[in-house]
Amino acid sequence: MIYLASTSPRRRELLAQIGINYELLLPESSEEAVDETPLPDEIPLDYVLRIARNKALFSWQRLVSSQKTLFPILAADTTVTIDHLILGKPTDAEEARHYLTLLSGQQHQVLTAVVGCFKETIIERLSINQVWFKPLTAQDIEWYIASQEYQDKAGGYALQGRAASFIKRIEGSPSGIVGLPLYETSELLKLITQPNIKYE
Repeated sequence: MIYLASTSPRRRELLAQIGINYELLLPESSEEAVDETPLPDEIPLDYVLRIARNKALFSWQRLVSSQKTLFPILAADTTVTIDHLILGKPTDAEEARHYLTLLSGQQHQVLTAVVGCFKETIIERLSINQVWFKPLTAQDIEWYIASQEYQDKAGGYALQGRAASFIKRIEGSPSGIVGLPLYETSELLKLITQPNIKYE
């Protein structure tokens, strides 16, 4: 049994895929949510690990102050990066259009950090994945924007949706690109949920 600190339905589906029993642990209000604004000059690797770590730690603090039973917390964060730029979740269609234009015909990275937190233990894992987009026409981009699938998606697209038709090739973890790398997650959960194990 773990707590999942994520609003993402995709992460819930992926946890269910590998048979993990979980309960959602979410902020009670938007004011309690983790600020996902990048720091000045923050590189994408540092950014995605920091956000996932903060989600896990803030959720642990809420758990300890509640009346809930203490179980490990799992948190994750995904970002898309190209040319050292951090492409988070677009705020509107115009920003999504800008992101897709940047990704058109290019290789980019999808980074997903996974953090497990239980008592004094924090374990982190990072999934680094390469994605190649075909050159996109203006019609391709407008077709995708009209679907509104870009909403709440890092980089403004979803591998598991219509944008799969844009992707020529990937290297890495498909589940990591979707938002929760299952290999790294399962190995992390073994470490943080088993007693008498030497933590990293």
